[in-house]
Amino acid sequence: MATIRALRKLCQHSQHQVCKLHTTASRQEAVVISGRKLARQIREETRADVDKWVSAGHRRPHLSVILVGENPGSHSYVLNKTRAAADVGISSETILKHSDISEEELLDLIYKLNADHRVDGLLVQLPLPDHIDERAICNAVSPTKDVDGFHVVNVGRMCLDQSTMLPATPWGVWEIINRTGIPTIGKNVVVAGRSKNVGMPIAMLLHTDGRHERPGGDATVTISHRYTPKDQLRQHTKIADIIVAAAGIPNLITADMIKEGAAVIDVGINRVQDPVTGKSRLVGDVDFEGVRQKAGFITPVPGGVGPMTVAMLMKNTIKAAKNVLLYPQERIRMAAAS
Repeated sequence: MATIRALRKLCQHSQHQVCKLHTTASRQEAVVISGRKLARQIREETRADVDKWVSAGHRRPHLSVILVGENPGSHSYVLNKTRAAADVGISSETILKHSDISEEELLDLIYKLNADHRVDGLLVQLPLPDHIDERAICNAVSPTKDVDGFHVVNVGRMCLDQSTMLPATPWGVWEIINRTGIPTIGKNVVVAGRSKNVGMPIAMLLHTDGRHERPGGDATVTISHRYTPKDQLRQHTKIADIIVAAAGIPNLITADMIKEGAAVIDVGINRVQDPVTGKSRLVGDVDFEGVRQKAGFITPVPGGVGPMTVAMLMKNTIKAAKNVLLYPQERIRMAAAS
């Protein structure tokens, strides 16, 4: 009898140790995807592409950036872009214009740069002053030089799964997902945010057919926006395999809204005041510290999507330079007009 009691006690002790082992070895935190590391990889690829292009006897690619006004954020973004251009061997220039420039004057400048055969890539830094129609400006840039991918022709080609200039931020998100090995085929995706430059293109890239000229992700995509009730958003995100937060709302996505192991890509850039230091700091749309305890993958802010946006812009610039081979007649007309 004593032997039986001893065996029972030993079994109970063993079960306790197994249970203790299970609870203390809790699941690991999410893999934090380094956008900086991926961006360096892409910039190395672009640098090699530029070197090959120049070695073949072609002119070095050139990027022109028009910067209107004194917005500190815009100036910082443009500086990052021109530094990245220099890093990969692309020449660049920043054309500064006062915030009171008229829409007509800005359009004239764009037409001049469109006609300049020495300019391969052209972008107008957004946002623009209120008196200027941003859509008219984006559509004024030649589609073959539109490295932002905002021209209506490029947007249309993207929606038709055709090869084109893709908007840099959505393309950066696409590359993060692909290069990290996050599966998309048949997966549930929620894109929080429907902006025409970010949310909508991300949804297009992720849901379209992977067999087409511009392959898509073959995912089932749900888009939410400002009128989506929070409880309804939670219903969608709790079954999502991938969540892309691009709404511009701090802490929109919290740990209770996601399923365990989900991939969370944070596109948001919000400046908030730190309650401890009183200083302003950058945060995304995701409660990073909370969500990382539950997600499988997560991107930080800063250091996630931001560096990828700049890297993809460089990819578009060398692509624009190569358009001279795809659209020679248009470039000949530009050279004749200059």
